[in-house]
Amino acid sequence: MSSEFDNKVAVVTGAAGNLGRAVARAFAERGARVALLDLSEPVIQAVIDEQLPAGAETQAFAVDLLKPESVSATLQAVIDRFGRIDILANIAGGFTMGPLIQDTEDRDWDFMMNLNARSVFYTCRAALPSMLENGWGRIINVSARAALQAKGRMGPYCASKAAVKTLTKSIAAETKFDDITVNCILPGTIDTPQNREAMPDADHSQWVPPEALADVVLFLASDAARCVTGAAIPVYGKS
Repeated sequence: MSSEFDNKVAVVTGAAGNLGRAVARAFAERGARVALLDLSEPVIQAVIDEQLPAGAETQAFAVDLLKPESVSATLQAVIDRFGRIDILANIAGGFTMGPLIQDTEDRDWDFMMNLNARSVFYTCRAALPSMLENGWGRIINVSARAALQAKGRMGPYCASKAAVKTLTKSIAAETKFDDITVNCILPGTIDTPQNREAMPDADHSQWVPPEALADVVLFLASDAARCVTGAAIPVYGKS
């Protein structure tokens, strides 16, 4: 069965994580050629071997998203392997609680801003030239509900995710005449083993499955969303 994603080249960062695996699998199942990026190539290869459909055209790439030279070299390696970049799904990121702002150290602030915001800046900067050259592209970033509904003891995290949302809108404004769309999703609580362990008494049935978020990423990469750019889409489920 043919798909509009047949032969599209999709780059998925954080591909070894729960959401990254779901997004990579969704693209691979629909015929995309998928570059899976994360820190450890053997870990990503295990994801490919164990969780992606047999016969899918995929490749693992090790990258340090906090080092611009690593990001640039890795995305160039993706282009060398697949010929171009059509879709960039920036799934990598993280969450930490923390102290009150007056007790927050520079390293706590830097960690969240680097992991969640700087990494997105680096990957978008490296991927956009290929999209502009080919006259088509889709970028989907992951912000968070916390970008809109900030809470205490989460200042660096909330600020970093707000930065992702605003950066998304800025890039969308720059590329809206180039057939490139740039959007972000705002997940609620994601149903992952780690979250279940951290919150064992919560009603896990109310949380958002990674596969549901992957569906929204696919929509934003699809032709159905060709007129959607600069959007920040809540995906809260019942959480």
